[in-house]
Amino acid sequence: MDANPATLSAKVHFRTVVLSDLHLGTKDAQARSLVDVLRGLKCDKLILNGDIIDLWSLKRKNHWGPAHTAVIRRFLKMAEKDGTRVVYLRGNHDDFIRHLIPISLDRIELAEEHIHESADGRRYLCIHGDVFDTITAKMRWLAVIGDVSYQFLLNINRFYNRWRAWRGKEYFSLSQAIKGKVKQAVSFISRFEEHIQTLASRRGCEGVMCGHIHKAEDRLMGEVRYLNSGDWVESLTAIVEEMDGTIRVVDQAELLRRIAAQRAAYEKAKSAQVPLAVA
Repeated sequence: MDANPATLSAKVHFRTVVLSDLHLGTKDAQARSLVDVLRGLKCDKLILNGDIIDLWSLKRKNHWGPAHTAVIRRFLKMAEKDGTRVVYLRGNHDDFIRHLIPISLDRIELAEEHIHESADGRRYLCIHGDVFDTITAKMRWLAVIGDVSYQFLLNINRFYNRWRAWRGKEYFSLSQAIKGKVKQAVSFISRFEEHIQTLASRRGCEGVMCGHIHKAEDRLMGEVRYLNSGDWVESLTAIVEEMDGTIRVVDQAELLRRIAAQRAAYEKAKSAQVPLAVA
């Protein structure tokens, strides 16, 4: 006998989902793709790890559209209907919430950082990551110039990949490649890894979950597990915690596959429980 549809959800259930760097309000925010994913999952806790709304870009040019509103509406619905605890952490592009934190509004919390305890008892410091970036933290004017340059690279990237698609080649992130080279060039200034290990130790945490650099990662820095949730501009990735405490970085393709499989299982269980019509 198939599972009872009364106990089987049509949505994929995670214990925790971590998203960052949505950059809602920009032309390249993949809001529609994110809504498609959010509609197919539920979670006990949703951590929005900074740069959710891009105030820097909104001040220059407003690209806010219906899909961007739909993302915010979905977050609110998850809190209201599903009972999801939503933790919104300040990023450098949405640092306007700095004046509000810390504050709790029903199931929605605004904070600078958050310590997440996984199902297996491990502690992770959740923080956007701009505090580890010397340029962002101490030279805001240079960070703004860098942001404008990044938006310019995204525009070039769009046309470049149309040409690659015409030539039958796969997608290549020109903007990520250039940005990665720049980050490597200034890494000795930021001492990124050293700062992460030090702060994790001070907070009594075994791991750190960040955003900010738009590059999904899962690796060890000394004895500290470092996870980065990537972004929803190019990588379309997230950090998820399964119900047993397993934590991984996943991409949109994997999430959509799991959502489709879950819906299929639910529909199968539902159809198996339909009583035969009486003649």
